[in-house]
Amino acid sequence: MSAVEAAIRALLEARETGRPASAGDVPLADAEAAYAVQDGVAAALGGFGDGGPAHWKSGGASRESVQTHALLPSRGVHASPADGRGWPLVMRGIEAEVALRIGRDVDAATALGLDLDGARLLVDAMCAAIELVESRWTEGLAAPPLAKLADMQSHGGLVLGEWIPFSTCDWSQQLCRVTIGDRPTVERRGSHAMADPAFVLPAWLRHATRSGARVRQGTVVTTGTWCGVLHAAAGDLVIAEFPGIGRASIQL
Repeated sequence: MSAVEAAIRALLEARETGRPASAGDVPLADAEAAYAVQDGVAAALGGFGDGGPAHWKSGGASRESVQTHALLPSRGVHASPADGRGWPLVMRGIEAEVALRIGRDVDAATALGLDLDGARLLVDAMCAAIELVESRWTEGLAAPPLAKLADMQSHGGLVLGEWIPFSTCDWSQQLCRVTIGDRPTVERRGSHAMADPAFVLPAWLRHATRSGARVRQGTVVTTGTWCGVLHAAAGDLVIAEFPGIGRASIQL
């Protein structure tokens, strides 16, 4: 059995049983192998867009870093306000993000020619979003980067707020507020790692169309956290707000 096949099996078993696997037991050689694991898990689970509009995550630590991407299971995407009390959550990591929606089909040739300005023209709407962070590895967020990439970048669920028409904001002044339970609100200004959520679009679209597939009109990509990873507990109400854009919430 290859390392990719072993990692796919380990992640599928972890999802089925709720018992995490050890990333150390299935070392992956490179990003190509990690993406092959993503693809294998998605093929086995189903419900990842099925040729129509899909949901993705994309991001990176800075504009200079290598971006990573993951196709997300549609059944794990919920409209705000969401009720997550029955979800199989353990870690309950919280990332406040801005999600973007693509307004037309995009093929590989179009994606290859995109710069940031051209990519912005493809977006028709945006909303506040909460991504839930979970891991199928015993190492959790301390797992090797390739293992986390294989595990859909530690994705556990996505909550989307109300869509509004996309416009270019002064992202350096954009506020993000996150309230978790009765704790003090966390507030950040201009804290997106790439200074503009749309910066992820060209690399993400090239990745998403690399095998000849189209990114369909209505496809959504969430673009990276503004608050790092915060931690919630069962029973907490989580609210992420981006003034001027909207808010999203989930009851855990």
